[in-house]
Amino acid sequence: MKINGTHYRSVWLADDDHTVEIFDQTKLPFEIQTIQLRTMQDAATAIKEMWVRGAPLIGAVAAYGMALAMRQESSDENLRKSYDILVKTRPTAINLKWALDRTYQALENTQHSLREATAYRIANEIADEDVELCRKIGEHGLKIIQSIAATKPTGEVVNILTHCNAGWLATVDWGTALAPIYMAHDAGIKIHVWVDETRPRNQGGLTAFELGSHGIPHTLIADNAGGHLIQHGKVDLCIVGTDRTTARGDVCNKIGTYLKALAAKANQVPFYVALPSPTLDFTVWDGVKEIPIEQRSGEEQSHVYGITPEGTRSWVNTAPQGTFCGNYAFDVTPAEFITGLITERGVCDASAEGLRALFPDLCRKP
Repeated sequence: MKINGTHYRSVWLADDDHTVEIFDQTKLPFEIQTIQLRTMQDAATAIKEMWVRGAPLIGAVAAYGMALAMRQESSDENLRKSYDILVKTRPTAINLKWALDRTYQALENTQHSLREATAYRIANEIADEDVELCRKIGEHGLKIIQSIAATKPTGEVVNILTHCNAGWLATVDWGTALAPIYMAHDAGIKIHVWVDETRPRNQGGLTAFELGSHGIPHTLIADNAGGHLIQHGKVDLCIVGTDRTTARGDVCNKIGTYLKALAAKANQVPFYVALPSPTLDFTVWDGVKEIPIEQRSGEEQSHVYGITPEGTRSWVNTAPQGTFCGNYAFDVTPAEFITGLITERGVCDASAEGLRALFPDLCRKP
């Protein structure tokens, strides 16, 4: 996608064809700063410290991390060690393990002298594939927005609510939940996006940054405003992303997603989840019981990053001294609260039957 008219991906190789470059998303939307990853540990830090965010992007950066590891040392020991370090960086998003498993399985039977080149090839493939998956998600999701727009009086805006960032900054390009929104805007459909701030990391700010760069009308709102807007008929459609989707269609996404789904269900507002197939985890059935929910540092809850009146960037503490802060990073929305899943192969019911129909080659009974 574009920043100030220039096209970017969220991860790319530098001119030397081996250094990995990313945007430091902890600085966005206030400052556009890139970081160079030169070692496997750099990639692990980027994932763990949330310099990169979003399940698809995390998977791609992890694959590049394995390539950087093989560039350092292509031994079996370093292959296993690097896998173990990277797979533990974020426990909830399944794309991380998917990308690492794909890379490891290809490398373990590859000659040591060829491992570096093979790893870079696989990482490039994962990145390119993600772009295409997200583009197809956008095309399928566009049809949903078009159908809603067709029911409205001429010129009336389609209001869409989203939660967290599921745009190109969360993937390699296009995004998941935002891809249909970009395509709808480009197709001339009048849309407006309600952007949840998504505490505690305020990732709605990244969504607002993206939408603003693309010229899409949007309004940043407090997380708890979503239910009110849905209740008063100001939301036509909800679209969110997901970090892991179970065999029966439960979705795990940024904390607060579940509450939006409950409000949408109570008010008969369609609630869709956009996801590429690497986000599917057919080894898990009951998301509430089985998906590990990452608990991050309480400082992410007690501190807010922003710009002071003097124009400097700073972290500000908002909690009383000594207060214990709980920071649950994700929640699970059961399938019965989801209208449909938007995938690269089409839209299906959030159910085991729906997923099996679209992905017979991937699914298995729990």
